[in-house]
Amino acid sequence: MKVVFASDHAGFDLKQLLKEFVEGLGFDIDDLGAFTSEEPAEDYPFLAAQAGEKVAAGEYDRGIFICGTGIGMAIVANKVPGVRAAVCNDLFSAKMSRQHNNANVCALGARIIGFGIARAIVRDWLKTDFEGGRHTSRVEKYGVIERKFRKHSFND
Repeated sequence: MKVVFASDHAGFDLKQLLKEFVEGLGFDIDDLGAFTSEEPAEDYPFLAAQAGEKVAAGEYDRGIFICGTGIGMAIVANKVPGVRAAVCNDLFSAKMSRQHNNANVCALGARIIGFGIARAIVRDWLKTDFEGGRHTSRVEKYGVIERKFRKHSFND
């Protein structure tokens, strides 16, 4: 499985620790930035969109996006058709986002959780499968709604 990481300046340190952890679990990873904790905060929307676009296109199986709360990264990522980003700052949300919603992006809040819980969340999120069944029609409806409101691609 290929996993892409993206963060803002606030998520940089946690991202660095999680990248090493995820590689240790045997996943292939890439990092699209931020590359320092000094990068301007206003740049993260483009990083989240770029990484989200790569997940939606199938270049990566999953994405882990980190900012101060996880909220901003999730908001931006969910603007990209095909992305199902969930803020997962606890284990239950992480598991349910995969089992019931087939989330393909996990957004984490570096100012909310520490490395220990982040590691457990990411481990469980990456190893949890979508249950399908009755949840499949719900996830398919996400795509119907996206197509209704889609105006143009990020590159337009």
